[in-house]
Amino acid sequence: MTTKLVGAVARRPWRVLLVAVLVAVVGALLALRLEPSAATDTLVGRGTDSFQATEKLYENFGDEPVAVLVQGSLQDVVLSDNINKLVGLEGCLSGVAPPADVPVPGGADSPCGRLAATQPVQVVFGPATFINTAVSEISAQLQAQLGTAQTDAQAAREQAQRAALRAGASEAEAAQAGETAAVQVQNASIGELLRLATQYGIPQSAASDLTINNEEFVYALVFEPTSGSFEPKSRFAYLFPSPESALIQVRLKPGLSDDEREAAIGLVRAATEMPEFKLTNASYLVSGAPVLVEGIADSLSASLIGLLIGGLIMMALVLPLVFRGARFRMLPLAVALGAAGIVGGLMSLLGIQLTLASMAVLPVLLGLGVDYAIQYQARVQEDGVVRAVRVAVPTIAIAVLATVAGFAVLLLSPVPMVRGFGIVLMLGVVIAYLLALTAGTAALALLVRRRPERAARASAAMRGAREMFAGFGRPLAGPAGAVGSRVASGARRVTALSLRRPVLVLGVGFALAVGGWVVDSRTEVVSDVVELVPEDLPVVRDVLALQDETGIAGEVDVLVEAEDLTEPAVVQWMQSFQERVKERFDYSAENGCGEAELCPAVSLVDLFRSPEAAADQERIRALLDAVPEYFSRAVISTDRRSAVMSFGIKLLPLAEQEEALDVMRSELDPPDGVTARLAGLPVLAAEANAKLSDPARRLGTLLAGLAVVALALLAVYRRWERAWVPLVPIALATGWSALVLWIIHVPLNPMSATLGALVIAISTEFAVLLVARFHEERATGLDVAGALARTYASTGAAVLASGATAIAGFAVLAFSDVTMLRDFGRVTVIDLSVSLLGVLAVLPAVLVLAERRRARRADPATSEPVIPA
Repeated sequence: MTTKLVGAVARRPWRVLLVAVLVAVVGALLALRLEPSAATDTLVGRGTDSFQATEKLYENFGDEPVAVLVQGSLQDVVLSDNINKLVGLEGCLSGVAPPADVPVPGGADSPCGRLAATQPVQVVFGPATFINTAVSEISAQLQAQLGTAQTDAQAAREQAQRAALRAGASEAEAAQAGETAAVQVQNASIGELLRLATQYGIPQSAASDLTINNEEFVYALVFEPTSGSFEPKSRFAYLFPSPESALIQVRLKPGLSDDEREAAIGLVRAATEMPEFKLTNASYLVSGAPVLVEGIADSLSASLIGLLIGGLIMMALVLPLVFRGARFRMLPLAVALGAAGIVGGLMSLLGIQLTLASMAVLPVLLGLGVDYAIQYQARVQEDGVVRAVRVAVPTIAIAVLATVAGFAVLLLSPVPMVRGFGIVLMLGVVIAYLLALTAGTAALALLVRRRPERAARASAAMRGAREMFAGFGRPLAGPAGAVGSRVASGARRVTALSLRRPVLVLGVGFALAVGGWVVDSRTEVVSDVVELVPEDLPVVRDVLALQDETGIAGEVDVLVEAEDLTEPAVVQWMQSFQERVKERFDYSAENGCGEAELCPAVSLVDLFRSPEAAADQERIRALLDAVPEYFSRAVISTDRRSAVMSFGIKLLPLAEQEEALDVMRSELDPPDGVTARLAGLPVLAAEANAKLSDPARRLGTLLAGLAVVALALLAVYRRWERAWVPLVPIALATGWSALVLWIIHVPLNPMSATLGALVIAISTEFAVLLVARFHEERATGLDVAGALARTYASTGAAVLASGATAIAGFAVLAFSDVTMLRDFGRVTVIDLSVSLLGVLAVLPAVLVLAERRRARRADPATSEPVIPA
């Protein structure tokens, strides 16, 4: 089948090449539609308890809060005309259209108009809305109390008058008795009004004029009146976190697409910049977890694209040096680029999300694509198309199969974005191979037709490559070879040692690999966002400013569910849980959020300030009925079966964040019939990081990868003695890579922690190609030394060329100013280098031992060495 395919390509090279170019270009254009996704389902599986809890949380209470920080003296913000501007901004952000006779601020095309039209916001919880609602509710209660007092006074007046008249009093005396009774009732009612006002902290002088602009009332509501200062009340810390700030939380609706979420965040930011809401002596800052995640994903995407362009330039410069004299020296790079374009287009068509993990596919795919194209082109130029198709292509196909099997182990990952990374890599490897076979053949066929004189030059190029490895089978004292480079000299030394002392070489290699496997459990996995991206990145700078002002940068939620949340036992447990968490994290009202990793935020239990309020179900229900809707829908569902307790959390490394979450989980002991689960983006991110960085899981992934590759090779070769030979250097390379990373202190991060599969995949390809060529040369009658020399002079040269080209391209990533990309580039370069050099160095020893074992099995009576002295 392969022969027919290549034959058809060779007969119609122009058509095939044009189709390949067209498909690649269309794929690249489709790939431009891909945008980084920060969806929560890329972090943990949909079937996990934390994901389901998070989905339920979002459904009832909205997505992660976008924080609008009001920076400025709280006194200037709430005790001036600024409060009216905040009322307007919060109304704008909520997307609630004003009455028909009131124009939308800025017009229909303004951010306010577009928020009202698109309705992406579920709830806005802010200081101005809080104060305004407090004014309305308290005024309504006072007016109702006043109306009742007036009605009662009139009733008392009339009753006293009738009683006086029946007792024989005059009209004047009856009227006086009525007035006396009315005054008594009014005095009692005034006392009740004063008690109610005192309950709300309202000064008597302010009770008669409750408006949002009544500074005396607002001061009593927001600030601690006993201190005489402008220190906000600690129980309102989620609205007034410090004397120098206020906080607006905007929860977007669940189910928004990435584009819709990004557009909504943009509208929120644009609204804060409208002149209608410009504050005097204060400013706005838009931040929060959704803003941070979106910003980092966009930054990584832009940085990666820029660095990849530099990597391609580096590959283009290196390829002519390592593939010197060959025809179409840039063809391998063109094939790799075409494969990358087609894969990107397929991702777009199939709806595969571009996650932080799948962004790493492109550099890996370029390296592998260059490799396959070089291997195929080298065999074509060395042996011609017919022999290359008959002998080399099946071997490359086996290498591709084994490589795909190595990447298939990523499908076992519990993290969806890692599984997506594996799927795209497997797809890309197959496409790169097919493109090398079709477009590569077509390009080579056209070159031969147009310039047949270059055929001799190509043969000379391959002879030059063979000269570099010509001395591999010679004793150590032999000449250095025609080229005499240090690389060739070192390679010959290692190969000569492998021929003489294979057990020693393998023993040393095994010992180093064991050391690597041991220290791999100690390799640091960096998960601190601030350390992984540039600190001057605007979204990082903003979230750090948010944390400096408020003491928190994100929010962890506890979703509580029961048939009836108004049961006193449930409310009392929620109160107890909140107090225990505050105690575990050393939170106090005096220290505030700045001194604790975790601190309480908006919660249902904030409604029940005293034990008595939560002791009776009727009082609980009555209080919930009286709570303003804007607050109730932020903490309890309409059916009163789901409630949320929120805690502010600092921007911690994900490992420390997971430890904090474990502390919270240890305190979750709800009553029977009640479930309580942690939910939210910080929970999902910490859980995903824990799974990615777990040493036992990483080791299990490597073992599973080796097992899958072994099964794939066994299925192809049908003989274990052929399958185990390439597995040895593959397994050892995983340990060597881990050891090198540990020695030079290169930490792993969430983007590079999965690259152990890359070591297996690349080592598999190198080993399979070299072993197949070795057996091919042995079949011609060459002894072990001669077969190794021919193998390394031909396929070894191509492996070295492809490896050097890919390493040069990846090396550019190591100069990124983004720590995550820089460490990813360093890890990839190390993995490639170790895979390349390790396989080239150790494989001869494995082949020598395999040949000795085969000879003993063939003739146990003979001990004739297979290696010349």
